[in-house]
Amino acid sequence: MWIKNGRVIDPAAKADFIGDVHIEKGKIAGIYKAGKAPKGKDTIDAEGLLVIPGLIDMHVHLRDPGYEYKEDIYTGSLAAAAGGVTTIVAMANTDPVNDSPAVTQYIVEKAAACAKVRVLPVGAATKGLKGEELSEMGLMKASGIVAISDDGQPIKDASMLRKVLEYSSTFGLRLISHSEDKTLSGTGAMNEGMLASKLGLPGIPDAAEEVMVARDIIVSEYTDIPIHITHISSKGSLDLIKTAKQKGMQVSCDVTPHHLLLTEKAVALYSTNAKMNPPLRQDADRKALIKGIKDGIIDVIATDHAPHAKDEKDRDFDLAPFGTIGLQTLLPALLKLHYEEKIDLMKLIACVTINPAKILGIEGGTLAPGARADIAIVDPDVKWEFTGDMIKSKSKNSAFLGMPFKGNVVYTIVNGKVVYGA
Repeated sequence: MWIKNGRVIDPAAKADFIGDVHIEKGKIAGIYKAGKAPKGKDTIDAEGLLVIPGLIDMHVHLRDPGYEYKEDIYTGSLAAAAGGVTTIVAMANTDPVNDSPAVTQYIVEKAAACAKVRVLPVGAATKGLKGEELSEMGLMKASGIVAISDDGQPIKDASMLRKVLEYSSTFGLRLISHSEDKTLSGTGAMNEGMLASKLGLPGIPDAAEEVMVARDIIVSEYTDIPIHITHISSKGSLDLIKTAKQKGMQVSCDVTPHHLLLTEKAVALYSTNAKMNPPLRQDADRKALIKGIKDGIIDVIATDHAPHAKDEKDRDFDLAPFGTIGLQTLLPALLKLHYEEKIDLMKLIACVTINPAKILGIEGGTLAPGARADIAIVDPDVKWEFTGDMIKSKSKNSAFLGMPFKGNVVYTIVNGKVVYGA
């Protein structure tokens, strides 16, 4: 296959030019200045389109096994393919929890049988996500996990966090830490502040996140072991991570598209699709996170794709579950940030390609010759609106419903095969 005349952008090589991409046997065979591609039926004309590495979403809840009525590996992969995401990193809070090689093997084997994109499991850091006993990390690594996390639950005990870091490091597994002090977040349903008081909803303060971000950084520094802090939402968390990085500490972090594009005002009409944890914060936090990407403090943009059935979300706001879907809108959200917030496109693409690949130690995220031929081909100019009938996921709980976008995926290629597009 050849992809010709596209604007090739590969942050790993700092490449941005009009060129042709040659694919052979599922690998990138070469990238050339435009004019190299031969005429033929196995050629995609990408004139006027972007040709970028397939996106890596390093924080996804596929709900499989156990909650397949919300999402399963197949439908999650459909949504991913429609969003240019070629690698899904699937969190462990399934039922049963992915805390053993048997569950890991189930996910790997089902993905191999039915998934449109690559699915890489995350193993639980502790058994049952309870924070009491270390999980079988070594056996899970042998079965296919690429990281560990108790996401959905914080590791409450600092001594257990230390054990998790020390044990996981022996297997080369990065901890993805959900930083939340539940004694502070309590029964909160949205960002703590004047709007929460006006709506009569219990709040979740910034401090609930920031206290644990600080603790995670300190334990990481003490053990001299890297840590990745996921879905940061506040300016305070960003400041802590910035200071840690300036000191040369081994801390990385990610932020979600919804925390970059939305604020707590999305909750004003009690929309449960805008209920997520951590909650949408104030505009000052959103602007700080955007600056964090521009300044290179934030390493990764990840969706925290969290499907829920309609009857679960159609409850009173304080009773509805946290979470929004995001796989299908990841790339359009990046382009929206590029156009509206003037964030460099190369930097944005790096946040969903080479950066997560490096943090997790996985292949992908580049168009270098010899790399996996995982590619997204994007129309940067098409204008459209995200509606429910477009959603490929089983669940429809998107915080971006009705949002206008400019730019969308035309083709998604995984391992040299077109999995989405004409």
